[in-house]
Amino acid sequence: MPPFIFRDKAYNNPVELSLDVIGGKWKMPIIWRIKDRPWRYGELKKNIGKITHKMLTEQLRELERDGLVHREVYQVVPPKVEYSLTEKGRTTIPVIEQLREWGRKYRDDKL
Repeated sequence: MPPFIFRDKAYNNPVELSLDVIGGKWKMPIIWRIKDRPWRYGELKKNIGKITHKMLTEQLRELERDGLVHREVYQVVPPKVEYSLTEKGRTTIPVIEQLREWGRKYRDDKL
């Protein structure tokens, strides 16, 4: 496949684009957690563990920008914000499941 431009960024193939959108250390763990129900920011922060406030905020904003995560703001005091997957975000779940299965098999073969 020839290189292409997507959102003003050059990619050599669709795998590079996919990894740019859902790759990295934190995006898939975030997506995996919110696949079954909406999560509040604080819940995500506590459950993921060592992620910093800045990194979690950045990753959530990128996932929202890319149309994978929906951010719902409730007009209450104190403010309440929940994150859930969009329909497009749900399409990543089979990909993540395949990666999880591959990782399990790889781990088991290498032990």
